[in-house]
Amino acid sequence: MVVTNRFKLLMKKSAVLNTCFSITATLILSVSSLLANAAVLPDDRIDILYHSYDGDGVKIDGPSILVRKNIAETVSVYGNYYVDEVTGASIDVMSFGSAYVEEREEFSFGADYLYDKSVMSFSYTNSSENDFDAESYSLGITQDFFGDLSTLSLGISYGENTVGRSDDPNFEEFSDSRRFRAGLTQILTKNLIVSLNAESVIDEGFLNNPYRQVRFLTGENAASTRSELYPSTRNSDAFSIKGLYYLPYRASVRADYRTYSDSWGIEAENYEVRYVHPVKSVEGLTLELRLRTNDQTQADFYFDLLPFDGATNFFARDKELSTFTSTQVGFGATYEVKAKWLSGFDKTTINLQYDRIEFDYDNFRDITANQNGEFNIGEEPLFSFEADVIRLYISFWY
Repeated sequence: MVVTNRFKLLMKKSAVLNTCFSITATLILSVSSLLANAAVLPDDRIDILYHSYDGDGVKIDGPSILVRKNIAETVSVYGNYYVDEVTGASIDVMSFGSAYVEEREEFSFGADYLYDKSVMSFSYTNSSENDFDAESYSLGITQDFFGDLSTLSLGISYGENTVGRSDDPNFEEFSDSRRFRAGLTQILTKNLIVSLNAESVIDEGFLNNPYRQVRFLTGENAASTRSELYPSTRNSDAFSIKGLYYLPYRASVRADYRTYSDSWGIEAENYEVRYVHPVKSVEGLTLELRLRTNDQTQADFYFDLLPFDGATNFFARDKELSTFTSTQVGFGATYEVKAKWLSGFDKTTINLQYDRIEFDYDNFRDITANQNGEFNIGEEPLFSFEADVIRLYISFWY
């Protein structure tokens, strides 16, 4: 059975992309997420970014530009334009279809208001492509107390999605998402900062991919496919602890731990360690090394192969709902450029970030390896792949 070559929501829901492309205004403008909640406004700044993801037969890249400006020392506003261009075909596509090309545009703007030791924030984001539109609104507040040694942050977000199909102009479904988050950042010593964070998400509506297929046995070594069917609700909770320790020679070590669980039966754990080191022999150069690991269990209704059609009420073959592990090794370099022709800016930096990610799936099989019938159905080799992620951006303070 051959299905359409458009697998847009695969890219939206994929944990791969969630890991690699969370480059938003908040990330670009924050030196460290541990310090981002302090009751001060961000600096006036311009960031011009190029991002690239290459893995699993898919190439995703594009530009982004963000501009932030303070007004009257109490308000900071920003706008961001972000583009993803997707070409190629992942294993999900090649299992039942062919390669595709698409472009996604995202616009966002926001404002922060500083009052005494509090910062109140609002943001709006609009994302659009030919068969998926999304809007989200976010409100947040941070408050410093105990002599500015502690920072409490609270936030809420609401998103609406319209899901279509590129091969069916009459297909239209909807979903929405509500996020609630809380965090506490504490300065424990002059060198140590610790942050605790919690987030709960409620997703409702059409949550599955309108293109992706699940396969089921129809006889001895024979199978067919049908569209996936997900529950219409999903509740998830995540908790994390982060620690940042400054070393005597201006370097720092950061360690993160995050745990996740949801109503679909998925449980996951992430560990990350980062080391940032200024290079004394090269003025203005700072290097970063990082290592991240992730372990995830499968959703209750995930099946690589159903025993027969209608075996369960819900069924999915999205590899990001299967049991898998990933390991991410990264390198970063930031260089402050001090040139006369840039004297109009307070500070200018060039930033390069590179990550290599390896994914190993425990119960998702590569059915494309069985084009000539070398394997029995359900005995194909397990799938794994590697991805390269590059982020290059220039930042101007003014």
